[in-house]
Amino acid sequence: MADESIQDIIDTFDLLGDWDQRYEYLVEIGERLPAMEPADKTDANRVMECMSTVHVVAKPETGVIRFDGDCDTAIIKGVVALLVGLFSGKTAAEIEALDVDALFEGLQLEEHLSPNRHVGVYAIVNKMKAQAARAA
Repeated sequence: MADESIQDIIDTFDLLGDWDQRYEYLVEIGERLPAMEPADKTDANRVMECMSTVHVVAKPETGVIRFDGDCDTAIIKGVVALLVGLFSGKTAAEIEALDVDALFEGLQLEEHLSPNRHVGVYAIVNKMKAQAARAA
């Protein structure tokens, strides 16, 4: 199931063609990310390794986990929105099993993000996986 959801995202991006269109799409999905509760924007939910100000929070629901997130930069907010969509509605074990490397490789993010941003994106993933494990 996890690989299917990752493949769906990659397929969507493949339809977009060049990186400019992909970038615009990432910005758009970031804009559609539901607003995060101000009370959830705590240091505990902040991804400190990011140059951008990024917050993510895991909220346990019946049998699964839902995520909320926010970021102060458009492109990384799009990445947060992708991850929130990918991780939400899954169990902690399913989240841990997700091959996020395959996702980022398929999207060619590494080629188009600065090394610092790349480190930050992985820090977001690690934070979300740790939150999911704690919420389980």
